[in-house]
Amino acid sequence: MSDPLILRLKSLIIATLKLTEIRAEDIPDHEPLIGSPKLGLDSIDALELVLAIEKEFGVKIGSSEESRQALASVSTLAAYIRSQKPDA
Repeated sequence: MSDPLILRLKSLIIATLKLTEIRAEDIPDHEPLIGSPKLGLDSIDALELVLAIEKEFGVKIGSSEESRQALASVSTLAAYIRSQKPDA
């Protein structure tokens, strides 16, 4: 069963970071987003992603430690958003 929030997050990641050669199904739910060889995201990408997520979902990702934890993987990001916005 696919989680609509996870699919939405993957699409947002692809659109925000202009990952034209990657499809949503290519992004693993539980692999690290930052430093992953598949995505190759760096700290600038992470910042762009945090801003896009805050705008899209109306959540606030505070400290760099908080963003590092939230961006650990797509599934941890979905859990973080749900902890901030239970109706997401």
